[in-house]
Amino acid sequence: MGAGLLPGPISRAKPVQIDGWESDWTIGSEASGPYLRAWVARFGLLALRKSEAVYFIADTDSDGKPLSDGCTYRVSGGELPGFWWSVTLYDADGYLPSNQGGHLSFDSTDVTDGKSWSFDVATTKPSDPEQSWISNENAGTFDLTLRIYEPHDDFLGAPTERLTPPMVQRLTCRGDA
Repeated sequence: MGAGLLPGPISRAKPVQIDGWESDWTIGSEASGPYLRAWVARFGLLALRKSEAVYFIADTDSDGKPLSDGCTYRVSGGELPGFWWSVTLYDADGYLPSNQGGHLSFDSTDVTDGKSWSFDVATTKPSDPEQSWISNENAGTFDLTLRIYEPHDDFLGAPTERLTPPMVQRLTCRGDA
């Protein structure tokens, strides 16, 4: 979107793509250009240096279909290469959508066994009281942002080899979604 400066998406200098999740390895560095910096300022990424945090965004499910509030998803993963991490849902405009539950993020403190984890993304809480969830109510098309804080050095040196990102599996959809 170019923060209103340019038509179309911002081209990224060093994209890192892993199983539907994408990052720009210049965010938070002196290598980022003025348009990328404007995009970061407009869409609110804190853009800490890579040694402090890295950001990955997924806007499609594991089948490559856009994420939509008309569907329910299961997001699952395992250990991630950093001190602390979170997954947060943002609407198409880059904002937290307004919803009744206020459940918009899942993080490493929500993981009970320290290794594998999952949560649902749905408009309403799952019927299983043990299943974690975040709400996509009023999100329209949305994306998920994975933040990894204090990432491990070996991950920073070889992200595509050291990261197994969360899987975003579509479970059900209603209507035309």
